[in-house]
Amino acid sequence: MAEHRPCTARGETPLQRADRNFVELLQELRVTQTGVQILFAFLLSLAFTSRFTSLDTVQRVTYVITLLLAVLAASLFTAPAALHRSLFQQGAKPRIVQVSSRLATTGLIVLVFAFSGSVLLVVDVTTSRTGGIAAGAATFLVCVGLWGLLPRLVRRAGLRDETHGSPERPGATVEESAPHGTVRIPAPPLRGPIRQPSAVREGAAHREASARRR
Repeated sequence: MAEHRPCTARGETPLQRADRNFVELLQELRVTQTGVQILFAFLLSLAFTSRFTSLDTVQRVTYVITLLLAVLAASLFTAPAALHRSLFQQGAKPRIVQVSSRLATTGLIVLVFAFSGSVLLVVDVTTSRTGGIAAGAATFLVCVGLWGLLPRLVRRAGLRDETHGSPERPGATVEESAPHGTVRIPAPPLRGPIRQPSAVREGAAHREASARRR
């Protein structure tokens, strides 16, 4: 069957590639889930502290929104495990990997707002409303820069290296319209004038001398 033939530079079949991608995705989710669990536990315990009753309306709204965002992020990060368990041994591993990747990306976006909201709330309660807004905005910019902008810069640098990292070799020829499967070996560069064999030169001289005698 075509789906069992090697399809990548690693010699993997589509199913082997899906298995590897899913394992890598689970490793990434373990890192992010740790941060979500810590944030969620902090927000849950905050409601049972003695100072929670002194929060004003804005702080309470910020707390509720941040708590719901943390719950949504945790749900998105655990959804790939539930999806894999529901579709286990049904031949849907490539589709599971594709959907799980989108869920993880959406979870990271939600987690950015959850982090920003939690920092805004804590700094607002401890210092001032202006400091809280500034700290929340700074947290948002840092997360967007590290999670969104940095991968794009790394990818662009890699594409630039691939484009300018292989200079053309002297004497090599490029065959853009060569048929598939054809191997062309470039001819070595000439280092001097082309000389005829000695037998050919002697024969030409003999014919020239005979013509002169006639």
